[in-house]
Amino acid sequence: MELKLFYMYPDLLNLYGDRGNIIIIERRAKWRKIFVEIKEFTKDKEENLEEADIIFLGGGSDREQEILYSHFYKFKDIIKDLIEDGVPLLAVCGGYQLLGEYYLDAQGRKIEGLSILKFYTRAERGRLIGNILIETDLPIDPKTLVGFENHGGRTYHNYKPLGRVIKGYGNNGKDGYEGLVYKNCIGTYLHGPILSKNPHLADFIIKSALERKYKREVFLPPLSDKEEFLAHRNIIKKLK
Repeated sequence: MELKLFYMYPDLLNLYGDRGNIIIIERRAKWRKIFVEIKEFTKDKEENLEEADIIFLGGGSDREQEILYSHFYKFKDIIKDLIEDGVPLLAVCGGYQLLGEYYLDAQGRKIEGLSILKFYTRAERGRLIGNILIETDLPIDPKTLVGFENHGGRTYHNYKPLGRVIKGYGNNGKDGYEGLVYKNCIGTYLHGPILSKNPHLADFIIKSALERKYKREVFLPPLSDKEEFLAHRNIIKKLK
């Protein structure tokens, strides 16, 4: 089996080691004899997005998001169709915010988003920073997800959240939820990179992509994950 993983704007969206998510998906697939072709999509190197089996959007500053916005906007309908078709998409922090309708900055300026999903983000006083622990309803074991968040924007939406905040801030520090799930699209503020301490989430993405592509149930052979879950549990221990 094989997959094509599209890394969107790696030259601009790569905060807190978000590129690590690409490496983790590729390696976990490789250890199971699944070939992953990584396509880096940039302003200077456009790839055929319709071939994507997995899409990743990392975090970036407001300035970097503004640089790529007009270019990315040309492809928003393709991304939207792929999400509707069940292609797994993982969007972190700035990438997550870009999927929404707009971002209202600290000066009250309305910065347009891609409007792929119906939600918005606005800057509010103070940054939400620190390790975070959430509990998810995704079909993964364990149900806990951990990461590091650092964002000034607060996101508000009516979609299913990625999880309930146990410790930390999440989408806006108020409603007790973190991230967003729509079909196989996941938006989140969890850096880390998120998949390094949450290998079960990485496997969920790989499995979802394979089942969509090959149109059958796929069983992923288990991996040791001793170090990965040691890191996972250490974050939980620190937070409890």
